[in-house]
Amino acid sequence: MSDRIHELLHRNLQEVFGEGDATRRRAAIKELYTEDCVVYTPIAVIAGHDALDTFSGDLRATHPHFVYTPHNKPQVLHNAARLAWGSGPRGESPNYTGWDVIIVRDGKIAALYVFLDSAPGDAP
Repeated sequence: MSDRIHELLHRNLQEVFGEGDATRRRAAIKELYTEDCVVYTPIAVIAGHDALDTFSGDLRATHPHFVYTPHNKPQVLHNAARLAWGSGPRGESPNYTGWDVIIVRDGKIAALYVFLDSAPGDAP
């Protein structure tokens, strides 16, 4: 289970929030998230695949050239895990940083909590 949780954290960063292609992003959401998933962010609570697809696509459109980079190895505790990350132009210091905390059910993300250390545009 630990390997699957590591995979979920990393793929979520790259294939959901880091993906610019709507078709690939939607396929990743279906594969990585439960149908009744809930995503908690500082600005919204997002429930279900459709809402997550819209939210992540809209977020991606605000900074299409940014990449998400993990800042350490995931920490797994039973069916939960966390991963620190940064987002910014490739090869540069991140424009913002945060933590993803996931709750996993049946090998998929049932809940994602996004904690921001700094807001987009703030210096970390």
